[in-house]
Amino acid sequence: MPDAVERAVIVLNAGGLIGLPTETVYGLAARADKDDAVAKIFQAKGRPTGHPLILHISSISDLDRYAVNVPASAFELAQQCWPGPLTLLLNKTSEVSHLVTGGRETVAIRIPANTCALKIIEQCGNGLAAPSANTFGHVSPSTAQHVLDDLGDRVDLIVDDGNCSIGVESTIVDFTTHEPQLLRPGGFPVEDLEFIIGKSILMPSGESRASGMLASHYAPTCTVTLVNDLTEARIVNEANPQSRILEHADNIPLYAASLYAQMRQADDDGISMIIAVLPPKTGLGFAIHDRLTKASFL
Repeated sequence: MPDAVERAVIVLNAGGLIGLPTETVYGLAARADKDDAVAKIFQAKGRPTGHPLILHISSISDLDRYAVNVPASAFELAQQCWPGPLTLLLNKTSEVSHLVTGGRETVAIRIPANTCALKIIEQCGNGLAAPSANTFGHVSPSTAQHVLDDLGDRVDLIVDDGNCSIGVESTIVDFTTHEPQLLRPGGFPVEDLEFIIGKSILMPSGESRASGMLASHYAPTCTVTLVNDLTEARIVNEANPQSRILEHADNIPLYAASLYAQMRQADDDGISMIIAVLPPKTGLGFAIHDRLTKASFL
C-alpha cells in the first residue's frame, strides 16, 4: 500500500484523478486547489457543475483553512465523529474554489475513516474534492472494480483497498442554517449526532445544496420495487420471474455494506426488477431507506 499511496500522490499533484477508497464508498478525487483537475471530476462523471463536491481533509487542524465561523456544535461533532462517515456543511474560506462548492459560499467537509485515504490526503498537503466514483446518478461504487466498470480510463489511477466497510455515503448536516439540518442520512446515525450536541437536527428545507439531495439518485438500470417486509417481497418475486429480492434486509449493517454491490450485480445478471425491503428510518436503516427510495424514483 505505501507504493499505491506514493503513486496516488504523484497523480494528484500532477492534476490527475484517482479512485479513492474510503469507509463509505469509493471517491473520484482531485486536489481541491487545482481548478483544472476539479473540472475533470465533473467531466468524468457527467455531473452538473452546480452540484457541489465534498472536500476531504486529513486533520481537524485543517478545518479553519477551509471553513469560517464554525458553530460550537459543529466543532463538537468534528472532534467526536472524525474520522468517520459525517460531512459538515459550513461557510467556506476564500481558499475554497467555487468550482468545488457549485458556486456557493458553503463547503461540505469530512475526514474519511480510511488509513489509505488519510495518508494520501496528508502527503498531498491539500484537501481533496471527491464525489462518489461513478457516473452521475448511477449506483455508487463500493469496490475498486465498480470504479473501473463505470469510469474506465477517465480515471488515471484507482487505489484498491478492498470493499468499503460501511457501503453507503456519509451523513451530511448543514450548520449554515439557523438550526442544523439533515441534508442526507448516511453512515453516521442522526440520533447519535443529536445526542452529542444535545439538540434536534431538523429535516432539510430550501434548495438542493449538497450531494445526494436530488429526488432520483443511486439508481441501477433495472426497476427498483419497494416493499415493507419479506413476505410481501416473496409475493412480488413470484409474480415476476425476472426479479430478485435484495438479501440481508434482516441485518442492517450487512444490508448497507452490500446494497450497491447487489444492485450492480442485478444489472450485470440482466435482472429486470430488484425487490427491496425498506428498513425502519432509524440508525443506519435511515440511510438505506433514503437510498432505496431515491433509486426507485421514476
